[in-house]
Amino acid sequence: MNTDDTVTIYDVAREAGVSMATVSRVVNGNKNVKENTRKKSA
Repeated sequence: MNTDDTVTIYDVAREAGVSMATVSRVVNGNKNVKENTRKKSA
């Protein structure tokens, strides 16, 4: 995680084991993400 307390898409992706693009799709409400993956990224 960053030295400050800001959580980035990169941090979320790394912890969830998914790509930054997948996290971006989830955040932006794209429907082309499987529910299981969506839950890991949320």
